[in-house]
Amino acid sequence: MTLTAYVGSFTTAQREARGEGILVYRVDPATGAFAPVQTLGGLVNPSYLALRRDQRVLYAVHGDEAYATSYAIDPATGRIAPLNTADCGGGNGVRQAIDATGRWMVVANYAAGTVAVLEIRADGTLADQHQRVTLEGPHGPHPTQQTAAHPHDVVFDATGTCCVVPDKGLDRSFCFRLDATTGRLTQTGVMLAQAGAGPRHMAFHPTRPVAWVLNELDSSITTCRWDPAAATLTAIETIGTLPGDFTAYSTTAEIAVSADGRFVLCSNRGHDSVTRFAVGDDGRLSILGWTKVGQKPRFIGFTPRQRFLCAAAEQGDVIDIFRFDAATGNLTPTGQSVPCRSPACIVFTGDDA
Repeated sequence: MTLTAYVGSFTTAQREARGEGILVYRVDPATGAFAPVQTLGGLVNPSYLALRRDQRVLYAVHGDEAYATSYAIDPATGRIAPLNTADCGGGNGVRQAIDATGRWMVVANYAAGTVAVLEIRADGTLADQHQRVTLEGPHGPHPTQQTAAHPHDVVFDATGTCCVVPDKGLDRSFCFRLDATTGRLTQTGVMLAQAGAGPRHMAFHPTRPVAWVLNELDSSITTCRWDPAAATLTAIETIGTLPGDFTAYSTTAEIAVSADGRFVLCSNRGHDSVTRFAVGDDGRLSILGWTKVGQKPRFIGFTPRQRFLCAAAEQGDVIDIFRFDAATGNLTPTGQSVPCRSPACIVFTGDDA
């Protein structure tokens, strides 16, 4: 299958956005260059995307809205066509993830402070949410960003049966087990962050019982021990993501892990960079350096074979393409910068071998 990129964007004046909807590009696997294929407009903030495992259906959640959408993918052209819309149980769905069976999609509703489960039907369409879990706990100390629960991510572990939901408003990461028969979540644990840290996104090591939680508000990252049997996280160490001499305002946004688990990368909005970390034997991180990217990089992500890292600068209206060195963790500019208004997320189908 040809390598294709799907880019979600912010589109509304409320977001001070300039995006057009979901954009589809062909990607040159040799150079990383993007060539436009389709713009599906008329959408409200399709800000995060996910793929069915067979790469035939694309799913979006919509910032500031209370629904999710599904789209059929034409495998020959990469173009998408709307399938349906479903209630996701709360306002401002920001992330979604699909379980190991491919039958259930779990959505984090940022504004509502809830996590919802939607069924994925056999034809790829979505059913309305049938479970909604309200996240509870004391609010963090930040006067504007932590006035309520704000779940910001959903990530399944290697088994695809347990997931973690970092909550920026409550300074907590909630752990759940999903019943594949009923599609219902059961909370298994919670990990507290430092006060005011604002857990935003997280990622698992590909093979070891280690995970990392990226904290938005204090620009830090926490190495954790993951117990797959109990489905619980335990914090090991927290370090900063910024240079020691940087004093301006900055927040973290996205985390990415190399396929071999040797490197972790995160984006910084304000410092406008990608921090590159090396992973130690126990999962602890050491900073390798920083790579400058466009303004407010909301998203970073690898192409399927990790030949390239793409950095989507939400306020810079550009996607910068870097070549990734799997031996050193270094990023080298390719010279490819894709003009794209208010980009928020990228997912790929096909292969860049």
